[in-house]
Amino acid sequence: MTVSTDLLQAARHGVPRAGGTDLMSRRVAGPYVDLAGLRDAPEISGITWQPDGSARIGALTTVAEVARDERLRAAYPALALTARGLATPQIRAMATVGGNLLQRNRCSYYRNPAFTCHQDGGDSCPARAGQSMYTAVIDTGPCLAPHPSSLAMALLAYDAVVEVHGRDPFPIAELYGDGSDPTRDHLLGPGELLTSVHLPPPVAGERAAYRRAIARSEAEWPLAEATARLVTEGSRITAAAVAVGGVARVPLRLGEVEDAVLAGQSFETAAGLAAARCTTAARNGYKVTLLTATVLEVLERAATPS
Repeated sequence: MTVSTDLLQAARHGVPRAGGTDLMSRRVAGPYVDLAGLRDAPEISGITWQPDGSARIGALTTVAEVARDERLRAAYPALALTARGLATPQIRAMATVGGNLLQRNRCSYYRNPAFTCHQDGGDSCPARAGQSMYTAVIDTGPCLAPHPSSLAMALLAYDAVVEVHGRDPFPIAELYGDGSDPTRDHLLGPGELLTSVHLPPPVAGERAAYRRAIARSEAEWPLAEATARLVTEGSRITAAAVAVGGVARVPLRLGEVEDAVLAGQSFETAAGLAAARCTTAARNGYKVTLLTATVLEVLERAATPS
């Protein structure tokens, strides 16, 4: 992909800003964020379709565009449903795919300049001994802040590939690693520019569902969220993908749940396997119940013909 010099210069000389829905709040809260505007860059915007039916989504495509694109909704329903469930119409109209994938976590300790933590140069996670109600229950490393990107979870369920300028395309899971690095929410280096996301060719007959458990009716970060993709032949499920968010340092695929579904186990049994990964802190044990219930719901909804 050809990317303009001006675009690359902007990325190298500050933290890239498109919709600014996260960066502006971080700038106000501190520490100061050096903003580099990338909003008008048609080469990394929009949805394009390849001859094999696969889709490329530019990093500056808005979440609202993903949610309302009819062809995308038909080909990749789990992604479209997830995009439609985010935030508010106003935020979806401004927020971009790239911004959603690369946003920083919402931990109240990280966002509060009165505290230091792994994320801002400290050597501890205050949430472990403090307010842990909204923290991760799948403990992958020193930091307990859940990853905030719902789109990353949905794209993980599709084995999507990301393109970063100057690098070969790589699986979206590698954008985040295994969650063991407590200092980072993603693994891009300073000045690196995410340009697009590539989805594989769609699968005929896919049914999907998305659900987020939140503390109010809308405009809230998920306490737990999940998406499921199921492909069936007659009464038999031939392919399954289950991904979860809001419960770990990185978005996760639940391979054990997928295997159980494909083996013909009940959805309730399969969803219950998610709890085996969990290690709770002082006040977040309720999230284990939310996680298993949310996984069960998306499995049941995905299996129900619309």
